[in-house]
Amino acid sequence: MDGILNINKPAGITSHDVVIEVRKRFKMRKVGHAGTLDPDATGVLVICLGKATKMVRFLSNDEKEYESVLILGISTHTQDSSGTIIKKVDNLKVTEEEIKEVTRRFEGEQEQIPPMVSAVRYHGKRLYELARQGKVVQRKPRKINIFSFKIIEIKIPEVRFNIVCSKGTYIRTICSDLGDVLGCGAHQAKLVRIRAGRFHIKDSLTIDELWQASQPEALLWKYQ
Repeated sequence: MDGILNINKPAGITSHDVVIEVRKRFKMRKVGHAGTLDPDATGVLVICLGKATKMVRFLSNDEKEYESVLILGISTHTQDSSGTIIKKVDNLKVTEEEIKEVTRRFEGEQEQIPPMVSAVRYHGKRLYELARQGKVVQRKPRKINIFSFKIIEIKIPEVRFNIVCSKGTYIRTICSDLGDVLGCGAHQAKLVRIRAGRFHIKDSLTIDELWQASQPEALLWKYQ
């Protein structure tokens, strides 16, 4: 069986956990995903089955669209709400105009240093494995592109925004870096992947819907 699934990943499980569910549902081993989502993140996870797994590396290159919420004044070691607080600013002196002005600086091509708690490899090991051992290593900056960065709502200390970016962009690092520029620190409180290339969240399936379907093969985007 060959094809592509657009799964709406829930919070609390890994992207590989979704792959395992799909393998069980279709009783097949050849399944992979394009573009990892952190366990706490939700939204579009593109799953390829059978011959369509050849498309994983191409689909991973597609631009991504996210909706996220950041919290100003609190920094964590993971750059998101799962981490230990390493800095806290109680008396925030940041205005909406300052926030909007700083977000404009983040648009366009740039280099980003991936977080220590990430799946990026360093001498054959995942960075998160080294982080668990209490190690911090020098990470090479990677080229990314922020095509669009739009503020949806500001309710200090919360900032909700929409971002369209290239592959390999860490939104939690954007949140952390933005907080650093503002001088108060920040972390990512919520992340939803709205779109991965042509696959949109409005067309996505939940894992429950996949299991409830009497003919799950009918849910596949056909691989040409």
